[in-house]
Amino acid sequence: MSVPFIDLKAQYARIQDDINAGIQGVLEHGKYIMGPEITELESQLAAFCGAKHAITCSNGTDALSLGLMAYDIGPGDAVFTTPFTFFATAEVIALAGATPVFVDIDPRTFNIDPVKLEEEVARIVTEGKLKPRGIIPVNLFGLAPDFDAIELVAKQYDLFVLEDTAQGFGGLYKGRISGSLGDVSSTSFFPAKPLGCYGDGGAVFTSNDELATKMRSIRVHGQGLDKYDNIRIGLNARMDTMQAAILMPKLAIFPEEIQLRQKVADSYTQALEGLVETPYVPDGYNSVWAQYSVLSDHREALQDALKEAGIPSVVYYRIPCHLSKAFEHLGYKEGDMPESEKASKRIFSLPMHPYVEGDFAEKVANVCRVALT
Repeated sequence: MSVPFIDLKAQYARIQDDINAGIQGVLEHGKYIMGPEITELESQLAAFCGAKHAITCSNGTDALSLGLMAYDIGPGDAVFTTPFTFFATAEVIALAGATPVFVDIDPRTFNIDPVKLEEEVARIVTEGKLKPRGIIPVNLFGLAPDFDAIELVAKQYDLFVLEDTAQGFGGLYKGRISGSLGDVSSTSFFPAKPLGCYGDGGAVFTSNDELATKMRSIRVHGQGLDKYDNIRIGLNARMDTMQAAILMPKLAIFPEEIQLRQKVADSYTQALEGLVETPYVPDGYNSVWAQYSVLSDHREALQDALKEAGIPSVVYYRIPCHLSKAFEHLGYKEGDMPESEKASKRIFSLPMHPYVEGDFAEKVANVCRVALT
């Protein structure tokens, strides 16, 4: 590929000295697990998103698991989520022994539809086979779902909300920063995320003191007063100190990078008008543009043309979770989630990062224009 889908090298060139200094500092003190950079990063992350507690962990999947385990989720419990997401969102529900109940998406935002959510919760209550416990809404592609409407459903049925903001950390929802929108919020610092480290990493956020204490315990094998006082079943889910040292200089420039991502998104939207269906962002929302995803009935032809021009594109997600082989036992079939299924057949994502060249969107548009004639 002549053009990177995500350009981590350009970012590194900008903050190389700070990154290298952070790594060298860890090498010098040698506290590779739970070193002082962990506490420092957690303080900075909490201040950034407005949550009282930030608890770093090993990856975004474990972050979700920490949230579910803090609520003692297990067999017989139903947790509601979207099928149009990375598999880990639903996977952690099954790993906890609970049952994922899928809710179709709003076709404009690709996020969980609150109206259908209320319908599915009511159906599970009426059936009486599972106990509704929580909701995992996903901030897909960088955009938050309608949390006001989701919270109304949660309050009506006494459900917790575990925000999966692996793709949306730092976005805005009606003046609130993603990472503070759920009872517990989780994120991933996988390198390709808007805020990513140089390996695996994640975090959970909450303003509930009791939940924070419990998740800190679960993060280290359910420890109590010390690591040999195990008071609950937990995980080995600590973040490496090196990744914390790498994330802090990245967090320092993150607000500016969000603005740069918005400029790239704006250039795409303007250049691609009339060629594909461009993303929709409701009033009062700001996406962090983890992906710039478009819809087209000519997806394959456009992707082939872009590839020939040296421009990568990726499909997120070809198979909605409810149709995955791993969840066959739940009995979902094609047609059960029509909006998710339609999106999976038409969607593809274009290169997105803060350092996309100014005229790149026009180059993409020109390739698409020729391919469609």
